[in-house]
Amino acid sequence: MDATSPRLLLAGTCLALLTTLSACSGSGGGSDSSSGEAAPMSGADSAVEDRAGRNAFSSAGGSTDESVAEAGGAEAGAVDAVEAQQPALISTGTVSLRSDDVADTRFDVQKVADRYRGQVTDSETRTDQEGEVRDARLVLRVPSAEFTEAMDELEKVADLDASTSTSEDVTTQVVDTRVRIRVQRASIARIEELLQRAGSIRDVVAVEQQLTQRQERLNSLLRQQAYLADQTSMSTITVHVEPADAARTEPEPVEAGFLSGLRAGWDGLTTVLLGLATVTGAVLPFVALGLLLGAPAWLLLRPVVRRRRAAA
Repeated sequence: MDATSPRLLLAGTCLALLTTLSACSGSGGGSDSSSGEAAPMSGADSAVEDRAGRNAFSSAGGSTDESVAEAGGAEAGAVDAVEAQQPALISTGTVSLRSDDVADTRFDVQKVADRYRGQVTDSETRTDQEGEVRDARLVLRVPSAEFTEAMDELEKVADLDASTSTSEDVTTQVVDTRVRIRVQRASIARIEELLQRAGSIRDVVAVEQQLTQRQERLNSLLRQQAYLADQTSMSTITVHVEPADAARTEPEPVEAGFLSGLRAGWDGLTTVLLGLATVTGAVLPFVALGLLLGAPAWLLLRPVVRRRRAAA
């Protein structure tokens, strides 16, 4: 009995404490409930409290709530950045080719686009007076993962004249846009909850204005996300095809000295003589026509002129 008495005493003490705490909590709950029954909130007070909460949200909560959501979305952005195993790149390229048969080369470029599951989004072809294809311009969209392979194969279709390619890393923009879309959707959900709790027309109009603004921001972000998705998933390659005989001609070096001056003077004299001959050939038909019509007229008018002179 002496060994077990301390244990029984400790158990009794704990039981007494638990009973006391439960009694205190019960009395506190009763006082709350009684006070709630004794002084219930009137409808006017409830409307005022709700309006005050909405006004506080619209005045300060619009930016504060959005900043809190952005702070909460920072973690989601970090997760998206970690999940993005490959960087988002916007790749563009330009290939200039020269070929003896532009039409055949154009068809080969089309086959390359088909081989890489791409498509020709823009095409321009010009022909000469005989109807033969002189040059062509094609804009290809190919998957970004096969951009390098497509560029290498296009460079081998015909004689390569020039080739350039650029890549822009937009991984940060993609992740940032994704996080902002999540923030806007969460904000719209909170505004819709406030709209359901609005008690007057004035409150409904104010909440709807906030909802419209956030919806416009969301639509703009969705368009930006779609554009980035299109540009990062498909790369753009512009192909120019020109005939081989249309090679660029380098300007000849200017010669100096007596012979070059004599040659230039002779060329100038030849040009002047050719100009005079051209003018003479152009005027000669009119001179012949004037003589043909003027001779008979002079023969008819000559006696009249003589009589007038004699009379004078």
